[in-house]
Amino acid sequence: MDLHSPSEIAALKADSFGRISLMQGAEGPFVRRDLAHVPLWLRLPAWWLARREALALRRVAGMADVPQLLDWTGGRLDRSYMDGAAMYQRPPRGDVAYFRRARRLLQQLHRRGIAHNDLAKEANWLVLADGRPGIIDFQLATRGQPRSRWMRLLARQDLRHLLKHKRMYCPASITPVERRVLKRTSWVRDLWFRTGKPVYRFITRRLLKWEDNEGQGPKP
Repeated sequence: MDLHSPSEIAALKADSFGRISLMQGAEGPFVRRDLAHVPLWLRLPAWWLARREALALRRVAGMADVPQLLDWTGGRLDRSYMDGAAMYQRPPRGDVAYFRRARRLLQQLHRRGIAHNDLAKEANWLVLADGRPGIIDFQLATRGQPRSRWMRLLARQDLRHLLKHKRMYCPASITPVERRVLKRTSWVRDLWFRTGKPVYRFITRRLLKWEDNEGQGPKP
């Protein structure tokens, strides 16, 4: 793909950590995360998050229904475009098949040694053009040995987040086993809600005026 002189089709998201745009290249559309306009004092964390995504995408190379890494320069990340809408834009109400496939997709991701860590956000789940699930935004993903205790713990958190969405959109199809998974929280989740999440919200919403709005256009 010729990525040297692409043109922008639309801005998908713009915040303190970069600008995400839908681009048109010689071989079709792709998505670009550009750090060029990140404030100087945020360059390091923005670079760290983008690099984290690039490393995660390298590990899922060739896997279906997740973005494929096209290029990472240190200041710009290009990934393949996935034709679909965010879960909140195209809710899979009553679509049991969607959630069955989403669970299989999650299992494939975990077998690759990737825990997404950000699947509570409906913006990170896609409903693709043919109705299949897709997963995007791997900035917070953790890489590790799939069978390690830490990765199994994070994988269970990913699954809990998926089941929360299933409970919202397909409540009648939640099984007794899935209900038990939803009721069972981990120390990671409890620690995050007591300490990490309040700090995260203060920094992102109060200091950076940042919201998760990919697919809704740039913030004013």
